[in-house]
Amino acid sequence: MHFTEDQIAKALETFHDLKSATKVVRKLGYPSTKQLYKWIKKEGQPHQERKHHRIINTPEHPPHAPFNVKLEAIRRCYEMGEPMISVAKDIGYTYASIYYWYQDYKKYGLMGLQNKPRPTKRKPEKEKDLSSEDAKALNEKIRSLQLEVDILKETLNIIKKDPGVDLSALRNREKTQLVNALRNRYKLRDILLALGMSRSVYYYNVKHLNDRNNKDLQLLKELVPIFDESNKTYGYRRIHIELSKTGKKVSEKVVRRAMKLGNLIVYKPKKLKYSSYKGEITPAVPNILNRNFHADAPNQKWLTDITEFPLHDGKVYLSPIIDCFDGAPVCWTIGESPDATLVDEMLDKAVATLHEGETPIIHTDRGSHYRWPGWIERMKKYGLTRSMSRKGYTPDNAACEGFFGILKNEFFYSRNWGKVDKEEFKVELEKYLEWFCTKRIKVRLNGMSPTDYRKLYLDKQPV
Repeated sequence: MHFTEDQIAKALETFHDLKSATKVVRKLGYPSTKQLYKWIKKEGQPHQERKHHRIINTPEHPPHAPFNVKLEAIRRCYEMGEPMISVAKDIGYTYASIYYWYQDYKKYGLMGLQNKPRPTKRKPEKEKDLSSEDAKALNEKIRSLQLEVDILKETLNIIKKDPGVDLSALRNREKTQLVNALRNRYKLRDILLALGMSRSVYYYNVKHLNDRNNKDLQLLKELVPIFDESNKTYGYRRIHIELSKTGKKVSEKVVRRAMKLGNLIVYKPKKLKYSSYKGEITPAVPNILNRNFHADAPNQKWLTDITEFPLHDGKVYLSPIIDCFDGAPVCWTIGESPDATLVDEMLDKAVATLHEGETPIIHTDRGSHYRWPGWIERMKKYGLTRSMSRKGYTPDNAACEGFFGILKNEFFYSRNWGKVDKEEFKVELEKYLEWFCTKRIKVRLNGMSPTDYRKLYLDKQPV
């Protein structure tokens, strides 16, 4: 069937827009997909001026793209994920050409990108064998190109930099890491030549890295006891604070590197929390705190909630009062049922710690425990102010939720409680809460425990 120039141009233009031969045939009703691909391939031949592209068959832009142009185009499209059409416009060839290059690369490897006769299944009648010298030179060239590709890959895998980075801009330490990663596959001389690095500089940096690793291992011996004493809950910031108290002067970066070397990782899984919401039992009170959890003095703003700990023989529940001043529990109650008794006893114990004239705001969620008459009567009796989160707004009680998150991550999730019964668990929970208040340092409290921070504040107050 004969097609006019206008029909061919319209089909190619539609293909550039839809990027699918099948969609073009469905839309225009012509030609066949096979015929359309022939037009697309012909579009990349010499002397064809294409839309948005330069003219081929010039010294600067030959009809057959050089090897490095093909390899770079494939890398940008199929490794870096750049749109094929934008890469095609950039290099001045059709994106159909890039597609065919990629197919050749998958079928023949780097040899498929060479502008030479490709290997075929049927052997020619008169095939000229390459001399051993030519074959050796060709293999060396291929190996050199493969080395360049592997170096670009390792820049992403090891030093986390864009594979298109300028290798000459890399620091000697980064080049040394690349050499170490490739030494088992290539000769040291070839890698150093590709990276533009001398042998003496390489060995100097190897010694420097080994010395640094030895120092990190020595530091790690001092970090392990601190990490274990914190029940494996301290990150590099708090371990750095504890280390500085012993007179050891190292940066946080060095501590973090040593912890990574020793695999000292704080366990942080995601778990669902207990919910005490039972509906709108009594009228809710205003959200007085309105997410302002800052307190300039102790016993100004208190937060409370209930959390659960599932064990093999049942559940244990904790109800604490958290002071916004230092983020630590003022008091707490532990029980096996999330009932009104648990929160009422906790409130009685908390009020017993107050001094004359102290009437903190107590903020809760909309749980049923804080809307029963018993709780409301106690609040009125003690002259305390109620504040309540909005329905479904967990961030309204974020400071209390944050305490529970720390508690679960540091104490509960990081240990195996499979053979511990409820009574033993209660004892361990009491020990942790006491340690949290008296020993556990907080970066926000200038590296002090809540007890020490509160004592320092009270000592500064006028008598």
